[in-house]
Amino acid sequence: MTKNKEVRVSQWYFGGLASAGAACITHPLDLLKVQMQTQKGKNISMLKLTGIVIKNQGVMGLYNGISASLLRQLTYSTARFGIYEMAKQKLAPKDGSSMPFYMSAFLAGLGGFAGGFVGNPADLVNVRMQNDVKLPPEQRRNYKNAVHGLWRVAADEGVLRLWAGASMTCSRAVLMTIGQLSFYDKIKELLLTTSYFGDNVVTHVTSSLLAVNFTFFITVYFYVILATLHNMLTFFCVF
Repeated sequence: MTKNKEVRVSQWYFGGLASAGAACITHPLDLLKVQMQTQKGKNISMLKLTGIVIKNQGVMGLYNGISASLLRQLTYSTARFGIYEMAKQKLAPKDGSSMPFYMSAFLAGLGGFAGGFVGNPADLVNVRMQNDVKLPPEQRRNYKNAVHGLWRVAADEGVLRLWAGASMTCSRAVLMTIGQLSFYDKIKELLLTTSYFGDNVVTHVTSSLLAVNFTFFITVYFYVILATLHNMLTFFCVF
């Protein structure tokens, strides 16, 4: 008598929680990335910049804006992963065959757009908090945490300012989600058709590593532009 194969179904909130956990580890790199992207007329290496941050603010200076980063992941990532996973489960072919890539990409793009929209306020505050230390004391915003930052932006600049630059954020999120999720599923599907891979951790990690390369190449320019837009203080700025 054969046993039925166990079917594992992910919960809609798993992606958001996993992303928040990852943010606790990668936040220092994200902070350094934002500061390097918004340098004006300078060319400082990551190691040198790390030394400057630690010297001026201590090790915890590498975690400036961590509350905004966590809020961003709990809104942005939960929405895009949740929408994609739930839609994929509802619309998957009843015969057990794989969903066409174009449909997977459409669902990922839809989830990414929604995630970018709901996550834009936290994304804005996140970039501002990470880059605040570079500004002259009289220009610093000095947000205490993510909630305080959201309240200050809404009170001082208007509620709609929280969604300034949302078109760029949503565009980046669409491309990133397609790269992370659609390409991941397709690559894993192709690997499983070979005799070298089974449905195990090695296949999942390999698929993730390959998918992240697609994600990098299609989103890297959006990161630079978005960080610059969030940080601009000139007359033509969008914030």
